[in-house]
Amino acid sequence: MTKRLTKSLGDKKIAGVCSGVAKYFGIDPTVVRIAWALLVLLFGVGIFLYLVCWLLMPDDSSI
Repeated sequence: MTKRLTKSLGDKKIAGVCSGVAKYFGIDPTVVRIAWALLVLLFGVGIFLYLVCWLLMPDDSSI
């Protein structure tokens, strides 16, 4: 069975992107959320990447 990168519908704060990424890599969603917040604060690219992932990643229920 192959792993798929999907948005999580069960453990989401905004759109489920961070928890989906965390589930894919097998790490804690809080770590991903903190890293994403640092990308937003330090470089500003985090907002753009989050929006792109929000639009392109399928929901985990759609598989």
